[in-house]
Amino acid sequence: MLLPAVSGIDEATVAPDETCWQPQVRAAYTVEERMTTKSLSPVNASRNTRKTAYAVVLVAIGVALAPYTAFPIGIAKVNPTQHFINVLAAVLLGPWWAVLTAMVIGILRNALGLGTLLAFPGGMIGACLAGLAFRVVRRTWTAAAGEIFGTGLIAQVVSAFFVAPVLMGKPIPLFALVPSFACSTAVGALLGILALKLLRRSGGIDF
Repeated sequence: MLLPAVSGIDEATVAPDETCWQPQVRAAYTVEERMTTKSLSPVNASRNTRKTAYAVVLVAIGVALAPYTAFPIGIAKVNPTQHFINVLAAVLLGPWWAVLTAMVIGILRNALGLGTLLAFPGGMIGACLAGLAFRVVRRTWTAAAGEIFGTGLIAQVVSAFFVAPVLMGKPIPLFALVPSFACSTAVGALLGILALKLLRRSGGIDF
């Protein structure tokens, strides 16, 4: 049975109003456009390029000076230059770039026979804490304090209880690492602070 057509109803009243979707589509497009523009902006690209250049220079300095500043103490090869680089990277680049810089230096030092596996906890943990401390307080001395705490305390525990016995097969007493790690870290962190002061006075780098 066919129903009669209903008359008197304007088709425009039942047709979907396409204009109501336009503000929502435009809003979504605007958000996506802003995200794309922000990620590809010249400012962000310039900042990433500058950080990459700084990281490359710091890695080159850390590897180049390692043969002259690293010296063995037991199964460890302490290197004050690494902690000097960590403080610089923490202030100039931030915690994650500082960790990446320390990791690359550790890889190259081990590949060239200038370090051991202890270079990884000894460099990366201090770099991370130095960067985080400076990000929170924005004082150069906090980067040095984070480096000393991270390497002088945490890194030697990780080295003594995990890296040395498990990865290197050479157990080493915790207290045997205390003098070497503490002295190396303190000297490197102090040099890092002095270098940052010279950079700030020169006016070439702002941080």
